[in-house]
Amino acid sequence: MVRTVIAGTRKSALALTQTEWVMEKLKPYVSTWQMETEKIVTKGDKILHVTLSKVGGKGLFVKEIEQALLDKRVDFAVHSMKDLPGVMPEGLQIAAVTKREDPHDVMVSEKYRTIKELPSGARVGTSSLRRQAQLLALRPDVVVEPVRGNINTRLAKLEDGQFDAILLAAAGMRRMGWNERIQEVISTDMMLPAVGQGALAIQCRTDDIEVRDKLQNLNDESTARCVRAERAFLHAFEGGCHLPIAGYAVEVGDQIRLVGLVTSPDGKTIFKGERLGRDEIEMGQQLALQLKEEGAGALLNDVRKELDK
Repeated sequence: MVRTVIAGTRKSALALTQTEWVMEKLKPYVSTWQMETEKIVTKGDKILHVTLSKVGGKGLFVKEIEQALLDKRVDFAVHSMKDLPGVMPEGLQIAAVTKREDPHDVMVSEKYRTIKELPSGARVGTSSLRRQAQLLALRPDVVVEPVRGNINTRLAKLEDGQFDAILLAAAGMRRMGWNERIQEVISTDMMLPAVGQGALAIQCRTDDIEVRDKLQNLNDESTARCVRAERAFLHAFEGGCHLPIAGYAVEVGDQIRLVGLVTSPDGKTIFKGERLGRDEIEMGQQLALQLKEEGAGALLNDVRKELDK
């Protein structure tokens, strides 16, 4: 018997590309499914006149999609993992984490090839406090300005001359087939990625066993393990993608190496550390505790107060 299964997605070209990629990968496992998509507008898509950090509450790009799952309007959803808050609504779960695409941040520019080449006073666009802070730590002489909208809109603003460069996730550029637009892939030593960056999270209702089991065919356990470490670090700070928090984990043999960072928006104060171990959740929590004891928790409280003004 054929079942109609609906995938919830944001309306942006990148979100649709990611969802279509997941649906294509599912086809070998779901011969009895007729798959469709439902495009959902999220709060993050509606509010474009202020920076993400100012409206960053939890679930900026996912809350409406999660509600559609709970209301059974859609059967699964594809999210950029970095958009998912640390805590998930009761009744929902991540059924699969896809193999990670390039986790790096990249610089895109019409004029310059590297961050080092940017002239003093160059205007650099990013909607991320995390990227802003790490860029200013490297280049305190550039001017960081907010750029909102989907990836196409941001690139158009760059082409119009509103910015000398913009910072984006490599994964989005690569998934859109725009590798040639990338000027510099920024090393993780220079700019630590957002938690979960490059991975996709496929979410469903916990009680929909058929959908959950089919989706699990796309789970990459190595990526999932690394992302669990990163998200444990983020969750310990009660943080979201709008705060200047970064975390990146890789497998080293049977262990996980996790690097975490918390910084002030101006990049002048940085707390950074790393852990190596086998228990990814414990590692993330321990690294967060270490940075809190060094002062990262108090710093984030100050950041939150500034954002609430």
